[in-house]
Amino acid sequence: MQHELLFYRGLLFGFSIAAPIGPIGILCIRRTLNEGKISGLISGLGAATADGVYGCIAGFGLTLIADFLVNQKIIFGLIGSLFICYLGIKTFTEKPTAQKTVNPEANLINAYLSTFLLTLTNPITILAFTAIFAGLGLAQTGGNYGTAALLVLGVFLGSMLWWGLLVTVVGLWGERFQGKYSQWVNRIAGTIMVALGLVALFNSLPF
Repeated sequence: MQHELLFYRGLLFGFSIAAPIGPIGILCIRRTLNEGKISGLISGLGAATADGVYGCIAGFGLTLIADFLVNQKIIFGLIGSLFICYLGIKTFTEKPTAQKTVNPEANLINAYLSTFLLTLTNPITILAFTAIFAGLGLAQTGGNYGTAALLVLGVFLGSMLWWGLLVTVVGLWGERFQGKYSQWVNRIAGTIMVALGLVALFNSLPF
């Protein structure tokens, strides 16, 4: 019973940490509108995988890795913010017709890796996992790897639940934005991402 409760706590935590709309959410929405639900889901899967990685670090008590990531938060913050700006510029300048000339499998791989790396280089993510896991007692798995794995599974599924819900809702409006509206979706999404990247870059500077 206690294990089930821990799983549901992980599920709720994974959902809540993925839910705030940031650069990854904007990217996922844009890809769902312009490229379809599969691309949106794969993008969400990349973010959920990174959440699962951080869940492993916190849930299994890998303090050396956690301490290293926290100590390097400025470097990760700079890398992540510059990556957001790069994706924003790439999104802004991308032409809708280019999607038909690119290998669909390559598109999906890029969609997965971009959100995975973007989430992984976000120092706020590891800080949130270590702090909230400790505060809610989620890291207290008693050295039981099976219990920790159940917790991490809950975090991953909770994150994917959010991305699946977001893609489903956005996908209902997808057809209306295809064609002549695709370029505007790219420009709006790209502008927002660059703005968020610049804010993140400013916040990452050590002064």
